[in-house]
Amino acid sequence: MTQIKDISRERSAELYAKAKTYFPGGVNSPVRAFKSVYGTPLFIKKGDGSHIWDADDNEFIDFCCSWGPLILGHNHSKVKEKVIEVMQNGMSFGAPTALENELAELILNNNKFIEKLRFVSSGTEAVMSAIRLARGYTKRDKILKFEGCYHGHSDSLLVKAGSGLVTFGETSSAGVPKSFADETIVIALNDPEALQKAFADFKDQIAAVIIEPVPANNGLLLQTKEYLQLLRDTCTQNGTLLIFDEVISGFRIGFEGAAGYYDIQPDIITYGKIIGGGLPVGCYGASAEIMSHISPDGGVYQAGTLSGNPVAMAAGIAQLSELLQPGFYEELKNKIEVFVKDIQQYADERGYKFKIFSIGSIFWFAFTGQESISRADEIDPASMENFKILHRELLNRGIYMGPSGYEVGFISSAHTKADLEKAKSAIFEGLDLVFSK
Repeated sequence: MTQIKDISRERSAELYAKAKTYFPGGVNSPVRAFKSVYGTPLFIKKGDGSHIWDADDNEFIDFCCSWGPLILGHNHSKVKEKVIEVMQNGMSFGAPTALENELAELILNNNKFIEKLRFVSSGTEAVMSAIRLARGYTKRDKILKFEGCYHGHSDSLLVKAGSGLVTFGETSSAGVPKSFADETIVIALNDPEALQKAFADFKDQIAAVIIEPVPANNGLLLQTKEYLQLLRDTCTQNGTLLIFDEVISGFRIGFEGAAGYYDIQPDIITYGKIIGGGLPVGCYGASAEIMSHISPDGGVYQAGTLSGNPVAMAAGIAQLSELLQPGFYEELKNKIEVFVKDIQQYADERGYKFKIFSIGSIFWFAFTGQESISRADEIDPASMENFKILHRELLNRGIYMGPSGYEVGFISSAHTKADLEKAKSAIFEGLDLVFSK
């Protein structure tokens, strides 16, 4: 297998050069800078269905899906029609609208794990608010999180683990005071001993344990139901709240997300842009009793001028209505199962050190011989060089993936059988090139 010619990025490169004069690193979110892969970032000008087009008119089958929320694909007709309809009456009021009630009812009537929710404008804001609620509810300060789980860029969660079984977080960003990080305890995923030690060391101090029940920001670090149940039981025994950060897994692996998939009741759940058709929105929800502590009912303050924005609510109503159609998730599951099986079979038959992990409509490429990876320290950083080659070869063959080997991919209802067959062929050729070197 020979390497093919790189796609043209002339226009994207021009736009990137100009962007660097306006924005730090030329981007408004760091991973977009393509620092982990070859070439300059692609500037996207159009998306439709499962395809996107860049500024140089290159066409790609998109498996990034705006980092997950576009479960119906780009520019879905019903989402677009609902948004245009609502926009005729205005785009922002900073006041209640009936659309907020409609979207909330759609979610709550089909999700037994939460009784009330609060709309916000991003997943980061949802998690930040959930943490504040947990602290206000329990009257405790410390938060326990897991290495390899990302919860947005709020100060108390933008931390990484140090050495040892149980550590205080070390700031992983300049500008985060050490005193903030000191309120965050960090342990490895899938380590029951570390969990028990943390609760012994900080008895009656931990307000909440927060986890991505499907960790998907640092690879796809799938956890067992038994471990997630251990978290639930440990939190219950210690008067600590369990927060499921479902910004990625929510509505992706089923309408009730990971809570429904594993049938485990967290105390607070956070969701992201998927509830707004990909527009800037998020929410957090819990029991009516816990949510009664949020202002104006209770003493935990949280507010937002754009919370419940009518355009985002409209997109969410249209998108979630489609997800509730009979057979929606079954059809998506069937697509990804064939996709994953065929790719893994191809790699296995050639003895390639490669695994594709998946859950729901989420998948992840790992250059490893391990049958499972459940912790961040089980990922070989050197393997990212292989992804770098694969990413370039996929772009050259019209397949768009997130520009980092630690990022997951997504399949949408818009991906056709032809799309998936073309993608598989490109992946086969890319893997042949990676393992020929």
